[in-house]
Formats: sequence, C-alpha cells, structure tokens
Amino acid sequence: MGLVNSLSSLRCSDSSLAEPAPPPEEKAGPSYISGSRKRKWGIWDCVASTPNIHGSRNQAVNLQQLFGNIYRKKPKLSSKYAYQTLFLDGKDCDIRIRALEVEWPLHKAFLCQSAFFAKILKGTWKESHSNIVDLKIKNEDIDVGSLHYVFGSLYRDEDLPIIPRRVPHVLAAACLLQVEHVIRQCKEIMNNNITRETVCSYYMAAETYGLKSVKTRCFDWLLCHLMTHPSVELYREIDTKLMYLLVSSPDLLVMQKEMDIYTTLKEWIFLCYNPSWKGSVKQILISADCWLSNHMAFHVVDNISFLESEEGLIYQPVFKKLRFQHIIGDLSDTAILERDRLIPLEWLTPIYKQQWLALLQEQEHIEIGPRIISEELEECGMRFGTMISRDGHYSWKWRAFRFCFPIHITFTNRCIIFTESRQQRDGCCLKHIRNVVFKITLVCFDSNGKVTFSKTTGNKIITLEHNEELTVMKLDGIVLSFPLHIFLNILFLSLGNTEQM
Repeated sequence: MGLVNSLSSLRCSDSSLAEPAPPPEEKAGPSYISGSRKRKWGIWDCVASTPNIHGSRNQAVNLQQLFGNIYRKKPKLSSKYAYQTLFLDGKDCDIRIRALEVEWPLHKAFLCQSAFFAKILKGTWKESHSNIVDLKIKNEDIDVGSLHYVFGSLYRDEDLPIIPRRVPHVLAAACLLQVEHVIRQCKEIMNNNITRETVCSYYMAAETYGLKSVKTRCFDWLLCHLMTHPSVELYREIDTKLMYLLVSSPDLLVMQKEMDIYTTLKEWIFLCYNPSWKGSVKQILISADCWLSNHMAFHVVDNISFLESEEGLIYQPVFKKLRFQHIIGDLSDTAILERDRLIPLEWLTPIYKQQWLALLQEQEHIEIGPRIISEELEECGMRFGTMISRDGHYSWKWRAFRFCFPIHITFTNRCIIFTESRQQRDGCCLKHIRNVVFKITLVCFDSNGKVTFSKTTGNKIITLEHNEELTVMKLDGIVLSFPLHIFLNILFLSLGNTEQM
C-alpha cells in the first residue's frame, strides 16, 4: 500500500507534452562521453519544447526501489513527470546506454518496453547484469537525435512530435530498438506528409524497413509528379533502381509523348554526373545537351554510344524500358536519337523492321489492331499526355499518330471522343475496321501539386469503322477544376502479328 500511495502522489493533472529544458550541467539527460569529439547535430532537434514542471520534482520517492523489478509493466508514473525528471534529468537512473559517443542515463523498467532491450535485460546476456550497455550503431540513418527521440518516447504516454524530414532517421532507430508504437507513428506521419522534399527519403526508408503502404504511396506520388511537375531537386534524389521502375510503369503520367521520357532521362543522367549544377528546370536540357556533346567527343575514336561506355553501362536497363517504336515514327525525334549517341543505334534495328512490317500489314488490311485486352497495352502501348487550362473544345492528333493510327481525340461538352479518320489512298478510302485498346486518366492538381481529382476509364477495347465517332469517357455530374491533365495509354497494333511474320 505504501508503494501504491507513493505512485499516486506522483501523478500530475497536466499530461500535455513537456518541453525539454536546456541540458543540465551535471548528469541531466544524455551527455557526451569524456574525450569524444562533439557532434554537430543537436539532440534536441526533434523533441518539442515544454514548460518546467512544478511540484513533482521535490517529491521524496525511492525510485531505485520502485524500479527494482524490471519484469513488471511500465510504472504508472505521470507521463510528464517521467519524461522531465527521469528521462531528461536522469534522476535515479539504474542503467546507462552509450552510443554514437553519447551516454544516456536511463531506467531498466522503461527500457523493457523496447523488445530489443527486453531481450538483453531479461535474458542471459552479460548486459543484463551490467549498469552500462554499449551500442554499436552501424546504420548511418541512425543519429543522436533519433536515438534520443526513441528513448524519450518510452517515458511518454502520448506521442512526441517529429519533424517530417526527420522521420526516416527516427524510423531507423525505432526499428533497431523494436519500439512498435514509434514505428506506427512514423508510418502515419509518412503517409500524410509525402512531398517533393520527402518522397524519395520516405520511399527508401519504407523499402528498407518494410512499410509497404508508405512505399506504394510514395511510388504513386512519383508516377503522378515526375513529368507533370519536373524538379531539379527531385531528379537528383532518384536513384537508378527507382527510375527504372518509374519508366517501366504503364501508370507513369507522361506529358506530351514517349520522346519526352527520353528527354527526362537525359536530364536525369546529366544531374547524376553534375550534382552541383545550379539552374532552373527550363535550363537543364540545354546544359544536358552541351555536356553530352562534350562528353561524347572523347569517344569519337571508339565510335560507341554513352550507354556502351564504362560509365554508362549502369543506365542501360533504364533506357531499355523506353518504347522506341513510338519515338521513331517522328523524323525529328529519330534525328535527336542519332545525334545524341546516348543509346546504341543497334537497339533500333529490330524496331525499324517491326514497324515497317506493321505498316505493310496495315496497308494490306491485315492488321486491324488487338483483339483482346492483354498485357501488351501496359508493356507496349503509346503513352501521351496534355493539359487544358480551361473548359472548352479541344482536339488532338499527336504527330506519332501519323503512323497508321488515324484517330483524332476530342474533349468537348465534358466528353472525350475518338474519331476514326483515314485518309484516301489511290483515290479510294480504306474502310476496314480498327480495334483500339486504351486507358484514359484525368488528374487535377492544386497550386501545391497535390492531387485533388483523379478518374480513369481502366483498360477498354473498342472497334471503330471509317469516320465513326465514339464517346469513350463521359464526365456528367462531375465537378471539374482546371487546369485538367489528360493522359492516354493506347495500343493500336498487335505486336504478335509482326512477330509471326
């Protein structure tokens, strides 16, 4: 009963988050080990601030006796008192944790909430009988601040705030120490704070520590923003593996056409080799072209492309995911491919043959397009996109469509319409039918780049005859905001037919 009364007397009515006071001069909170070098990062960086505690600090309680049995649950002390007096001030500590040249005076009863320390302190480890535990931290994501945060969380009933950019570091420390409630908190913060500044670090952290939902959200964000909101800083942060996955995805929102993905990759490689380059998004391409031209001047004798050079080999898988069959249909785009000498021209040889055979088939009325919805749309379909600034009547026929794809796309009266419009050849009009597999996606962004509206048709197949008009998407009853982005994935050739020839 005496112990219960002592615990009751320690409770405080105010359980709001406490603000850490400046580190006490002696034995207050974590301290740097004597003789070690000082670290630039402050341990208070990710902890919110708190008023001083009144009344609790002078209570006379034998905490060593209170914490004597480390096998019990976390002591029911006031959260505010425990955090300020026991954690920050280090009062009556019974164990010291050393890591990253810093020492924390802590308490075994609180540490045992961590599965990591529970195994050590309750097991047969030699540390279970020691008052000092040395942690060797090999993970570079873990720093003093993240360890300090996780240790402090063990003394609080409510979550301490975390600065969004610091979450990957706290997550790393929480996973090492196996503190589940901090891991859950990090997951929630990451899901709600995906921005250009955080998306790549969140994606990498989610992949490393197994947060699948966060990883998926980050990847979806990148698919939406990579080309619609180009950014020098974002390009710099995307590694080769992630870029490979983005370019491979059928859900990548492509502005304009496939050639623009090639241009984006060229700018990305330039920034990989010139990380200190300073300039705007509009200036990247000019600088990238100049850099590539100068770089390839050293390989004139070798007569090899950039991707065949020693420094370019690592990027080959990324560029192989480009759909060159939708680039070589435009003369100026093909000329750029040859001028840049970025890709091996041998890659294009089988594609030229494939497209030539497809053109012959189409002219002989053999090729009418895909008969079923298959994976061909996702792997080989054309990817296009455009933006309309206001409601009205719009019509497109992208230049790449000139290659045996006589379809106009119209946006009018809140509908998207496909129109088959073949030209006459040799005085007669070709009237055979055309099958088309497609997916249309509409997206609106606010001024901060956040998606405010998204709608898709999913994968569809239609059959069009000459001059036939077909409404493929209706937006009745949907409140649209502008500018509106329209993205299309379209497949009008069945590759299997050309392969059989």
